[in-house]
This record gives sequence, C-alpha cells and structure tokens, in this order.
Amino acid sequence: MSYQALYRVWRPRQFQDVVGQTHITRTLQNAIVQEKFSHAYIFSGPRGTGKTSAAKIFAKTINCEKAPVKEPCNECAACRGIQDGSISDIIEMDAASNTSVEDIREIRDKVKYASSTVPYKVYIIDEVHMISTSAFNALLKTLEEPPKHVVFILATTEPHKIPLTVASRCQRFDFKPITSKSIVERMQTVVSAENIGVSPDALETVALAAEGGMRDALSILDQAISYSDERVELEDVLAVTGGVAQGLLTDIVQALKQRDVQRALSLLDDLIQNGKDPARFVYDLIYFLRDLLLYKSAPSLEGILERAMIDEPFKQLAGEVSNNWIQEAITHLNQCQQEIKWTNSPKVFIEIALLTIADKGHERQEQNAPDSEKVMELMTKIQHLEKELNALKEAPPAAKQQPSKSEPKRSRPRSSKNGYTIPYEKIRRVLNAAERPLLKEVQSQWASFLSKLKSASAPAHATIQDSKPAAASQEALVVQFKYEIHCSLFLDNQETVESVLKSVTGKDWTIIPIPAHNWQELRNEYISRQEQSAAEEEGKEKDPLVEEARKLVGDDLLEIHE
Repeated sequence: MSYQALYRVWRPRQFQDVVGQTHITRTLQNAIVQEKFSHAYIFSGPRGTGKTSAAKIFAKTINCEKAPVKEPCNECAACRGIQDGSISDIIEMDAASNTSVEDIREIRDKVKYASSTVPYKVYIIDEVHMISTSAFNALLKTLEEPPKHVVFILATTEPHKIPLTVASRCQRFDFKPITSKSIVERMQTVVSAENIGVSPDALETVALAAEGGMRDALSILDQAISYSDERVELEDVLAVTGGVAQGLLTDIVQALKQRDVQRALSLLDDLIQNGKDPARFVYDLIYFLRDLLLYKSAPSLEGILERAMIDEPFKQLAGEVSNNWIQEAITHLNQCQQEIKWTNSPKVFIEIALLTIADKGHERQEQNAPDSEKVMELMTKIQHLEKELNALKEAPPAAKQQPSKSEPKRSRPRSSKNGYTIPYEKIRRVLNAAERPLLKEVQSQWASFLSKLKSASAPAHATIQDSKPAAASQEALVVQFKYEIHCSLFLDNQETVESVLKSVTGKDWTIIPIPAHNWQELRNEYISRQEQSAAEEEGKEKDPLVEEARKLVGDDLLEIHE
C-alpha cells in the first residue's frame, strides 16, 4: 500500500512545524541551545496536539550532529535514523500495552548501558498514565538518579493519574488545544502542497469539528477528500462528520426567537430524518448559542469562537436576540443534553426543550414590554369599561332589574392537530366537586412527586415537568400543560404518572390534562356562571315586613316563622 494518510505525511519534523505550542517549543529550544535540558519531562495535553511529535523532534535535536542547535537538520545520519526508527537508542514505548512491573524493570536494567549510536538515549513513553502503580514505583529510582546520557519523556492525556512522586521528578509541559485559526492555516499549507481543492467554509468546518486536535483535523480532511468528487465543499465535510450546517442552526434559533414552533420542529424533524445524530445536534446548538453570546458581548474577539463563522445571517441574528434569552436557551439545552443520554427517545426531549425555549422567550418578552405600551393597553381597557358603565346607567329600570337568563356560551370540545380532544364535560364535573384543600395538598406535594417521577421514568417526567395542578376533586385532578402537544405526549405515559402520584399523595386520582389557554377560558366561564347564579339568588324579591324587623332588632334577635 503506497498511500499514506495526511497526518502521517505531514507529521511535524521540526519545532517550527508544531502548531500552536510556541510556549513549549521555544522553552525546549532555548534549553537545548544552552545545554540545560532536563533528564525527565512530562508532555500532557489533549490528543493530536503534538506531544509525541515534539518528543521525537526533541530526541533528534539533542542528538543532531550539528548540536547544539534550535532545530534538527534532518539531513545527518542521526536525524534520519531517528526519523525512520532505525536507531535503537531512541525507544518509543506504548504504556497501554506495557503496563507491568517487568516491562519497567527491563527499562531500569538497560538504562545504565551507554548509547551505541547517538550521544543521548531517549525513552519516549506514550500514554504513561496506563502504567500500574507498582510499575511507577519501580521507575522512581531511575527517574531520581538517571545516568547522564538518558532522557525520559512521558506523554499523557491524563496527567492527574501520574503519581505525585513521579511528577515531582519531571519538568511538565502542558500542550493546549490548537485554535481553529492555527488549524486552518496549517491545513491551507497542506492542501496547497498536495494540490487539493478545498473551499474556505469546508476548512473552517473541519477545524471546528477537530476540537483543537491537528491530527484529528487532517484525518477528517483526508476522509472528506475521499468522499468528495473533485473539490471538497462544506456539504462533504458535514456528511463525513455528522455535523449540522450553521445555516440550519441559524434558522432554528430564528424560529425559536419568533415563537414559530411549527418551523422549529419541522427543521428538527428534517434533520433527524436525514440521519443526523440528535445528541450531536444539541451539542452543536449549545456551542452555536455560546458563540452567539460571546460575539454579542465582545464582537472584536472573533478568534475565541469555537463553532460559528461570522457571516451576515449570524450578525443579523446577534442583533435580534438578547443575552438573557441566549443564556436561558443554553440552560434548557444543557438539561436536555443530560437527559437524552439515558433515553431511547431523544427526539421527544429535544422537542420539549425547543418548545420550552420558545415559550420562555415569549414570557420574557411580555414582561419586558415597554411601559408606554402597558399604559396604552390600560387606557383602552378603562375607556371600554366607561362605555359599558354609561350604557348600564342609561338602560331602562326594567332592564336593570331583570337578570339575564342566558348561560354563557360553552366552548365545544375540539380535536387538536396532535389528536388530543379536550374533555370539557369531565373537567366541568371536577370543578363542580372541587375542594380547595385537596388542591393545596397536591400543590404542596407536586415537587416531591416530580422528583420521584424523574427517578422512575425520565420520559414520563419530561412530558409533565412544566405542568401544574389546576383543580382537584376526590376522584380526579385537572392538570394544565403549556401546549396541546404536551397533553398528547402525557397520554402515552398516563399510567406511570398516576401510579407515582398515588405513591406520593396516597390518593388514586385520574389526571385530566388541558392546555393552559383552554383552561383559562374554561375557568373564566365557570366563574362567570357562578357569579350569575349568586346574582340571581340575591335578586329575588324580599319581604318588606321582614326587612323592617331586621332593621329594628338585627339578625341576632330575629326569628322568622312561616
């Protein structure tokens, strides 16, 4: 097989090729030139940031025939031998497969022998945190008093797992994640040299998907090149990585801000139908909102953005959303991200999260309405009430005394687009038999009930978490939900919810769901009917003799006999 992967072909061979780690390469170069380098180092940091490459370059530089120099010449026999692995004095060891005490004792026994080909024997131990505790103890004495011709370089992605007794005997260098800008610049060098056509958007997306790793970036680029036809475009990279295009994220955030729930859910459905990973979508959306928040807070710091590219739709969106709205959206999405880890129905949780974000945005918009608008609204209501009062004063006396016999028009049950029919008559029966103490009792236990339900069934909890009890009788409990879709989703988990509620309250209630908007209408209708009945009772003709007696002696001394 003649083809080599890009990350192997373009592996750094000099310190200047190690991208984004100037704070380390400069320190090592100065130490080598001044011949003050240490006998043991720890190179720690995320994968693909240049730890092992820097270790190999270090080994070449201290053994170069032109030493002391800042860069290896890569031409002498020592440099070429170390590069192709033919010099036995440079030992690269994978700790993941050499974890035992015997492996370390073998190093300890051989370390005292002088190097045969080059001035310094270098041990590069990759993923050193995988070594057992007893093996670390066997290495301690060698690290503390090594021969002058030996250098140890311990590379790891998890430095906290290295015992302090070992770490204290080494100089530690922390490799940091590489910025997207540095990754793009390096990839531009690669594609130019390889004569490969790649669009700027595709390079940006590869850099974002690499999450700070240069090796990952070159691997993704290599895969996208194989996937594409002639020129690598943005769609090719998204197909390979499973990521979501920024344009789609912008559209979804725009729809949520405008409370266009239908469009937001439709975009989500299309995305999942096209095979995108729901968890990856939530991850991308969180980071997109994070970048949106940072850009709004400090537009000049474009370099710190991790997922977003500053295009015109992005700038326009930044001008439309508030910081508080973004922060609340990130909070809800973060909660959703945690919950979808333990469910087989991630789409349901994402839909509920999007509905909640849209609804919260509307509530905040109403709360932050300008005072002038509120004043105008109140003035309009006052004028309307004044007209009604004048009309009542001008009405003839007979019309005033005769109460209206007509009952308020009842809302008819209707089916929603989600297939849920609101059982108005059942709810009216509950209202007629409702008891205020029962409602207060279940309201006081609602938080405990939700907590127990979340432990018992996360999907069931997701359908009812934004609901609240509205009315309670001995047999049934009316619960109001934000939207009709929540009512439909609840019906699939009704038995589970009612069972947990019974275990908390001790009452075998049947839960009747109703959307908040319809509940307000029905409640207003019920109150109006009650007030009308009370007015009719009060309007009945009173006995003049009884009334006169009541005035003279009062209610306490008055006894009425037929």
